[in-house]
Amino acid sequence: MNATPSVYQAYQGNTYLFGGNAPYVEEMYENYLENPGSVPDNWRGYFDALQNVPAVDGSNAKDVPHLPVINAFAERAKQGGTRLVVATGADSELGRKRTAVQQLIAAYRNVGQRWADLDPLKRTERPAIPELEPAFYGFSDADQETVFNTSNLFFGKESMPLRELINALRETYCGSIGAEYMYATDQNQKRWWQQKLEAIRSKPSFGEEKKKHILERLTAAEGLERFLHTKYVGQKRFSLEGGESFIAAMDALIQSAGAKGVQEIVIGMAHRGRLNVLVNSLGKMPKDLFAEFDHTAPEDLLAGDVKYHQGFSSDVTTPGGPVHLSLAFNPSHLEIVNPVVEGSVRARMDRRADPQGQQVLPVLVHGDAAFAGQGVIQETLALAQTRGYSTGGTVHIVINNQIGFTTSDPRDSRSTLYCTDVVKMIESPVLHVNGDDPEAVVLATELALEFRMEFGKDVVVDIVCFRKLGHNEQDTPALTQPLMYKKIGAHPGTRKLYADKLAAQGLGETLGDDMVRAYRTAMDTGTHTVDPVLTNFKSKYAVDWSPFLGKKWTDAGDTAIPLAEWKRLSERITAIPDSVTPHPLVKKVFDDRAAMGRGEIPVDWGMGEHMAFASLVASGYPVRLSGEDSGRGTFSHRHAVVHDQKREKWDIGSYVPLQNVAENQAPFVVIDSILSEEAVLSFEYGYSSNDPNTLVVWEAQFGDFANGAQVVIDQFIASGEVKWGRVNSITLMLPHGYEGQGPEHSSARLERFMQLSADTNMQVVQPTTASQIFHLLRRQMVRALRKPLIIMTPKSLLRNKDATSPLSEFTQGGFQTVIPEQDPAIAEKAAKVRRVIACSGKVYYDLVKKRAEKQTSEVVVLRIEQLYPFPHKAFAAEIRKYPNATDLVWCQDEPQNQGAWFFVQHYIHENMLEGQKLGYSGRAASASPAVGYAHLHQEQQKALVDGAFAKLKGFVLSK
Repeated sequence: MNATPSVYQAYQGNTYLFGGNAPYVEEMYENYLENPGSVPDNWRGYFDALQNVPAVDGSNAKDVPHLPVINAFAERAKQGGTRLVVATGADSELGRKRTAVQQLIAAYRNVGQRWADLDPLKRTERPAIPELEPAFYGFSDADQETVFNTSNLFFGKESMPLRELINALRETYCGSIGAEYMYATDQNQKRWWQQKLEAIRSKPSFGEEKKKHILERLTAAEGLERFLHTKYVGQKRFSLEGGESFIAAMDALIQSAGAKGVQEIVIGMAHRGRLNVLVNSLGKMPKDLFAEFDHTAPEDLLAGDVKYHQGFSSDVTTPGGPVHLSLAFNPSHLEIVNPVVEGSVRARMDRRADPQGQQVLPVLVHGDAAFAGQGVIQETLALAQTRGYSTGGTVHIVINNQIGFTTSDPRDSRSTLYCTDVVKMIESPVLHVNGDDPEAVVLATELALEFRMEFGKDVVVDIVCFRKLGHNEQDTPALTQPLMYKKIGAHPGTRKLYADKLAAQGLGETLGDDMVRAYRTAMDTGTHTVDPVLTNFKSKYAVDWSPFLGKKWTDAGDTAIPLAEWKRLSERITAIPDSVTPHPLVKKVFDDRAAMGRGEIPVDWGMGEHMAFASLVASGYPVRLSGEDSGRGTFSHRHAVVHDQKREKWDIGSYVPLQNVAENQAPFVVIDSILSEEAVLSFEYGYSSNDPNTLVVWEAQFGDFANGAQVVIDQFIASGEVKWGRVNSITLMLPHGYEGQGPEHSSARLERFMQLSADTNMQVVQPTTASQIFHLLRRQMVRALRKPLIIMTPKSLLRNKDATSPLSEFTQGGFQTVIPEQDPAIAEKAAKVRRVIACSGKVYYDLVKKRAEKQTSEVVVLRIEQLYPFPHKAFAAEIRKYPNATDLVWCQDEPQNQGAWFFVQHYIHENMLEGQKLGYSGRAASASPAVGYAHLHQEQQKALVDGAFAKLKGFVLSK
């Protein structure tokens, strides 16, 4: 078979460039050099190809407009020759021009990217930007050879003629890379970029081997997609075609990072190009991917997920040694994986004692529409430079195919000039780069990594490319994008263009075709495409998850602590150094806690929490607690951080007792987070997913604030294990309780968590005493079960004396999933009991108060502290104690369509005795979680408590 002729060869064979057409062609070429968008597409393609041909001196220097040079010499001739004129301050006009030159330089540094050649489809004309035109500053052709001082530039010359200066600026800022960095307030960062870009005029000077390697990566990227397209016709894969340079960028990033000492890279991305990354970047065996298409892959999870959501990990060799690659699992909620990745990276950094992130690198891959449109992007960026969430800078890569599903019109797709403009909020630099110039893409990626490693800040590479097929392979994109897809249909492909360029440079006429055949052979055999992937390497920092697999929620955990240990720990966490002067209210809290530690008064909720944390860190389990007010606690019950009232500087004068429990204790970290739910909870989930030995707690300011994080709750916390096999022990503290605070500060939406509960996927609990929260938090670490823990934490019970616990309940016993009747006088006369009221949460205390008022001994009140997994054995054992009870009532604060009622009624019914009836007492069904009128709240509360003791009415379930 004959090799396909290169673009260069095709141009050599043309015959329309005869002498009569020369002036016309020369004029059009001059227009092209001035503004590539000003000539017809066919001529632009022709002239583009000419730029790949080496110059007469063998260099890869690009041609520059000829007319200004000719006019300048003509003007000089009129003025008596072409003698060199050097501008000096003595001449006022030349002084003005010297100032104008500096303004021109600043303009190119600031907005030069607006003229950059970024769009492979060449769909839009170059915008009119007067500031980039010499005439805007009063320059004419006569000034082209005037020499100006350029010592503040990095072009390697102290002075340059204006013509040469303008050409250098346009090469640097208006070529295949358009840089944005001048909005940074740090002068060192701005000068860094100027030096890096201007010194090489934003053009790489790669050797032959590196160029061949780039072509090989492009061939791999295109080859996989074409193989899948023909072998699995019509199956969804969210193809990367049109953005193949991304794979070359990933390769450069991985290899360069390894050379700089990075040992782990965690990648987060949506579905576009994911299969390509799995095979061509991480080294997943193609045959394993094909098995997923063929439905012959192992199906050993309860639910599983589609192949383009799957994660993967591997170890590859780099110039700096092995690098562990992890691609995070991600649902179709596009950018939600970003904070999950950041949390996973932070956990790895902490494990390595690598606070600057020099050994672990987060890489986030975005789509252009999602990057501009998804709010979680802004929330994640807001975490970047904070103490509790920084990861040493993230490398962001945007696969900018200029369309979001079917929206490509910039008047609809966003309200900003670029899809990356959101990153300017944290002053991250952006390198926009033409995806059809893979060398520029690789250069931009390497510069971005170098910047991140130098300054510890986020940086963005925006690869402007296109999407050859529809949103998925079953779409027909021309239905809504006829012009775009007409251009895409005529595009030969990035790999072909680059192969022809290398052929024109003398690297081999058949090089591209040879690589295509070699990759196809690898696909046919299903073998590795990334070489070498290490199969037996294991880092000393790798986590062993095997002790936590296959455990049951009924497994016991010894959560009580010896009395001597209790007293030792309580002394440490209630001691405040003399150098710290606490607020009088805080001092009272600590004095009371000291008394609780000595057993002089019952232990309250805040002390129970503190002792759980103290005993865990003393035993080697780190604790990480974060939320919008977690140091103090929303309801001022915790005071994990003591603030010196005599501090003289804003950034010193705080003391954390839990960081001073023992000499070799595990870390205790408490973080007052930014005002974010979605990103912060996602971050903590990511942290917990990489550290099973740390108690990771996210606390909502109010329980209903978790609404803002519903995506991560649904897609990761509730279903991550059954979809992806990802074990996680994230703990959520959600303040919950109906106390007259209105619709938005009453409910943590318990019903939503109950609805999500299945397959023993998580634990949903509502503890009501200080000892219960103590044992519950310790249980989360002490036993080997690793499941998410959802805690409906109280508000008023934090200070309710009835919710305190005697010291003995901490030094013996454990967490009770069901708390039996607490009045011995009633429990001992079980035969007299006619009704059992089952409840959960604060309403218990209202019920026992009402029972005391009624002076009845025929009613038992049981507390179900763990709502899921439902404690069938413990509950059934309590029901059997009262064989003469004819009625069971479920009583709750929440409206009937909310809370736990609809989810526990069948559990209760299952454990009822023959002939018993089950009724409901609670608020009526409501569209709102709670009422806002105080008097109405009080009326409803009284009615539901009274109803628990009244005759059954409404819905009654019999057995």
